[in-house]
Amino acid sequence: MKLRNYALVTAGYWAFTLTDGALRMLVLLHFHELGYSPVAIAFLFLAYEFMGILTNLLGGWVGSRTGLNRTLVAGLVLQMVALVALTFTQPGWAEWLTVSYVMAAQALSGIAKDLTKMSSKSAVKSVAGDGGLFKLVAILTGSKNALKGVGFFLGAALLSSLGYDESLWAMTAMLAVTVVLLLVLLNEDIGRSKKKAPLRSILSKSSAINRLSAARFFLFGSRDIWFVVALPVFLHEQLEWSNYGIGAFLALWTIGYGGVQSVAPRLLHRGGRTVDEIRAAQQWALLLAGVSAAIAVVVALDWGVTIAVVGGLIVFGVVFAVNSSLHSYLILAYSDDDSVAMDVGFYYSANAAGRLVGTLLSGVLYLWDGLPAALWGSAVFVAITWALTLRLPPIPEAAAQRARSAASTGSE
Repeated sequence: MKLRNYALVTAGYWAFTLTDGALRMLVLLHFHELGYSPVAIAFLFLAYEFMGILTNLLGGWVGSRTGLNRTLVAGLVLQMVALVALTFTQPGWAEWLTVSYVMAAQALSGIAKDLTKMSSKSAVKSVAGDGGLFKLVAILTGSKNALKGVGFFLGAALLSSLGYDESLWAMTAMLAVTVVLLLVLLNEDIGRSKKKAPLRSILSKSSAINRLSAARFFLFGSRDIWFVVALPVFLHEQLEWSNYGIGAFLALWTIGYGGVQSVAPRLLHRGGRTVDEIRAAQQWALLLAGVSAAIAVVVALDWGVTIAVVGGLIVFGVVFAVNSSLHSYLILAYSDDDSVAMDVGFYYSANAAGRLVGTLLSGVLYLWDGLPAALWGSAVFVAITWALTLRLPPIPEAAAQRARSAASTGSE
């Protein structure tokens, strides 16, 4: 068991996750304050999500050939480059130039995010050996969303206290220290495969995985339709919340979502009872669609909007977390032992594609008819998720037992 390698990989992942969440909030609030429209702000994040699609498809394949310690450091360095690049934007630039430039910088950040995520999760599995670090793997996966939530608040707080450029430089310095430590101390080849998989193996040939990946596309698109642009802009414009208030709310929502997600497998199987996970995925997807529609109706009718948004979206987060956890179990159940990395990479590329479409729709729908339109869009996406889960095939019992054990460590 290599506790030092585990600690280093975890530290690198945590440092990146903080800057990833902080950068998302920093860019969103800064350009909103400069007067950019919701659609323009949505475009700022499109390249970030698009590069996530490619990186998820190719990252595992590259890591197996070069070593995961190298792809981990590469992800952190790319994030530093993206942060520094964003300091060069000038208020006098034309809007189209600023949007294009920030999109390019965010593309680098998108590559960095998924290189770091893939490297960290795969590397921890490699150094865990024969199960001695089983609980430590759960700590890494369970902490990801909580730290990203802290990053949301950090970004809002840095913008209000230090300013835009200074915040970017501060985060770059933190990552620089992390990279130096990893280069000096994490000097072993981790996760390099002796058998070189062909590039064509990154695409799934399983109909079950294809259907589940399509459901994942619409599930995560449903979240980002309201979460990425529509909700923060609504809180700022309509409810007149401060940067600190917006950052704190999104941070607490993400932390709570991560907490529910990490315990969802145990909740579903509490008391040792057997659960039909496919049926559960169908039921929880239908419930999530109902929650989205109910919030949209209340907000559209202007009935206690603040309570509806804050309380309703907390309920949405709990139900969404259970849906996400069920999907993360199912991808493990459907994946073959010999191709699990490629199958999971394909699945998370669909996740990133859903986030890309959801991000764009978040700005477009909010500009069209405000937060209610975004919430209705979310409800439609969840309804499609539910319809796709109706076509999922049964899971072989042996695969189900292995997946339940793996999923109990937490999910993304």
